Amino acid sequence: MDKREILSMIRFGQQVAENEIDDLGTYFVETDHWRRLFAGEIDIVYGSKGSGKSALYFLLLAREDALLDRGILVAAGENPRGAPAFRDLVADPPTSEAEFMGLWKLYFACLLSDLFAEYGVSGPHATELRHALEQEGLVQRGRNLQTVLQGAFAYVKKAFRPSSIEAGVDVDPLTQLPRSFRGRITFREPVAEIAASGYRSVDQLLTTANEALKAEGFAVWLLLDRLDVAFAESGDLEQNALRALFRVYLDLRVLDNVQLKVFLRSDIWDQITSAGFREASHIGRKMTIGWDRPSLLSLVVSRAARNAILQELLRTSREEAIQSSGSQERFFYRLFPDQVDVGSRKPRTFDWMLTRTKDGTGRNAPRELIHFLNSLREVQVRRLEIGESPPEGESLFSRGAFKDALPEVSRTRLEQTIYAEYPNLRTRLEALRRSKTRHTGATLAQVWKVDVDRAKPMAEELVEVGFFEQRGTQERPEYWVPFLYRDALDMVQGTAEESDTES
Repeated sequence: MDKREILSMIRFGQQVAENEIDDLGTYFVETDHWRRLFAGEIDIVYGSKGSGKSALYFLLLAREDALLDRGILVAAGENPRGAPAFRDLVADPPTSEAEFMGLWKLYFACLLSDLFAEYGVSGPHATELRHALEQEGLVQRGRNLQTVLQGAFAYVKKAFRPSSIEAGVDVDPLTQLPRSFRGRITFREPVAEIAASGYRSVDQLLTTANEALKAEGFAVWLLLDRLDVAFAESGDLEQNALRALFRVYLDLRVLDNVQLKVFLRSDIWDQITSAGFREASHIGRKMTIGWDRPSLLSLVVSRAARNAILQELLRTSREEAIQSSGSQERFFYRLFPDQVDVGSRKPRTFDWMLTRTKDGTGRNAPRELIHFLNSLREVQVRRLEIGESPPEGESLFSRGAFKDALPEVSRTRLEQTIYAEYPNLRTRLEALRRSKTRHTGATLAQVWKVDVDRAKPMAEELVEVGFFEQRGTQERPEYWVPFLYRDALDMVQGTAEESDTES
């Protein structure tokens, strides 16, 4: 079998976790992040886009049998893929933080009741919860997350929003809700005489669910991921929804048997807290996903060594390939050349890959690294198909293929991350097309046709999103474009001079 045939058979997996749910378990190498999450020590997982948050989320769902053996039931609060359940809120969102908190809590109560029915959690407390929801029309057969959410939201709107035709709506002094609202689930604690009439707060319903779980020896993990997708169309809605969610998370900490597990992008959390969020200091069971060279090498080798054809070719097993850092290095350099650019001061190939796929913050994400490997394989196959000589020795990749593989990764990163997430920056970045890769405030001012005083904060915005790496000094900052974005904008390595940017 020749190298072209071998390359046509190997796979490094998908760069987006939701596209490889079925295979993710076979790729995954247990990390400290995973062990702490699986042990129940972590509730909030932060990470940049492509850092692997969703991979951890999907792995929890995939290990539901193992968690069930520990008495833990797992429920997804958002669709793992496809249309987000929360996307429909964009057209008619909750009008206040209190309303959003009420929605989150009632939604969770409904999910818990459905989970009890699915797993046969019974007893008086489970019956009480289901009966309270059934009385209000919040239990239906054959429903999905969208219909559960829609039912909960319709109920919340009736409670919080008096009818527009009822001028001067009369508010009940005991429940603080419009008298026109006849529901028996309230969103603040009812006074004793109201409670005696059968009214229950949504917090009491969640406490009842907790007691039902405790009686049966179960706990529940409610998982929330893809919230950036769910609220992508409205930044204000996203912030309101997530601020309310984290307040609800803190409220639910009194429940020993119900835990929220939230997977959230770091930049979105930064936006939430940038305007001030006192509750942030009370969120302790958290972690931020970070990747260093050893963990990324382990990731790459684990994915490559899963290919049976490579195990046969190199006469090794996946377990042998990944058992130590030394075995991982040896496996990698049997498949790849030692250097891309040859020279005593040039980096080795894996380090070259890391420098080419990191952003301006200096961070590498698995998504770009996996994308690069897939692009590299395709480039190498095309080269062999048109008659190029195969790489020497065991190596499957020639040095020239590496630089040809990078433009596709660069374009995808720019368009699907920067332009997709920050469309307001597109014009500013396109103005840099074909320019040099190192700028000052003065050269950027000329490119963007603004004053230097205005150019600097504009550049700092690009530093924040990882497009620029800031160098120089605080008094004389320089802005350097990482390799990851250069090909997408046809940029030329070098330092821009003021004359270079004149029209």
